[in-house]
Amino acid sequence: MKIKFLSAFALLLSITTFAQKVNFSNEFKKENQGKATIEINEVKELLIIMLSITDFGLQNDDMFEQKGDYYQRVLKQYKPYKDESIIKKLDSLLTKNPLNYIFFTGNAQTYTLKNDILIANNNYILPANKVANVKIEVNPITTYKTEIEAFAKKSHFDDFYKSEKPFYNKIIADYEQYSNLRNQWNWLEKNFEQKINSYIVYTSALINGLNYTGGYENNNFHLIEMVLPPISKEKGRSEKNNEAFNTRGMFTEINHNYIEKPSVKYKSEINTALKDREKWVNTKTYGTEYYPDGFKVFNEYMTYCVFILYAEEIYKGDEKLLQEINNEVNAVMIERGFIKMKEFNQELKNLRKKNKKKKIDLLYPELIKWCSLQ
Repeated sequence: MKIKFLSAFALLLSITTFAQKVNFSNEFKKENQGKATIEINEVKELLIIMLSITDFGLQNDDMFEQKGDYYQRVLKQYKPYKDESIIKKLDSLLTKNPLNYIFFTGNAQTYTLKNDILIANNNYILPANKVANVKIEVNPITTYKTEIEAFAKKSHFDDFYKSEKPFYNKIIADYEQYSNLRNQWNWLEKNFEQKINSYIVYTSALINGLNYTGGYENNNFHLIEMVLPPISKEKGRSEKNNEAFNTRGMFTEINHNYIEKPSVKYKSEINTALKDREKWVNTKTYGTEYYPDGFKVFNEYMTYCVFILYAEEIYKGDEKLLQEINNEVNAVMIERGFIKMKEFNQELKNLRKKNKKKKIDLLYPELIKWCSLQ
């Protein structure tokens, strides 16, 4: 029987931010300035594979994508090793707390893999050390370094990773062609005060519903990373609708880094304006408990409503598509328990229409005032 662990919880993890345990050298800054990179990270892929063949992973098809030929190739290569002691240990850690998935995969960039040996990356110390209210002090990859290396060697991971390179390259090419990352970045920089130096998207064909993002600032350099599934093309959607759907998945990760800065500035006012939480969320809907105050509720509304503003500009003139986008986003949010999505969405669009030349940061006071009157 499949375990449906994620559902609304996966959407919570899409707003995850990590504490700052990075050390960006001048060389790192120079190499990454202005870059938007898509990557299937070797260590991250190894760890996702290891987690996916645990008993927990095999029973959780909304955390791990279990459709497609790649998953079958993974099972053929790695399922014979599912009784290895390190896999059993990972299973117990996931069972104890599924957030351990992020503590392992989110720290993958702290090492590179060469000849089955994990080599420390001095730019990343412990990037994923806090998720929601859970914090760790020791990198779990360091703790199990010897066992992970032994598994990589015994299971011939290096050969597998190299043999899958054409498949990985196709995933990266699809991202570069269809995700519009650069367009999203440019639009957000134009419409918000916040500035980001670099973006990186880590992806894998084994990622399904559990998407997360992290932001790091060090040595006057601000880098955003996102962990997302590959580009998808769903049947029944037009090509433009598919493009918008994939754009939304990435955009609602990226824009956390822009909407939160002005929200922090007005945090007290936001909490006061949305103090009657039951007006804004259906508290009986699973997942809304992870948005316990007005600040978090407001930010989640903004995340999806700002995507609507982006879509209205990018797809201007295509009224049919814009209506589809509006209807779908409103429906998704309401299903998640954000019951005033239609009204919030419309109010932000009205404010934007009246203040076309203003950055969105400057619309916050009037929007917060509107919230207080509901």
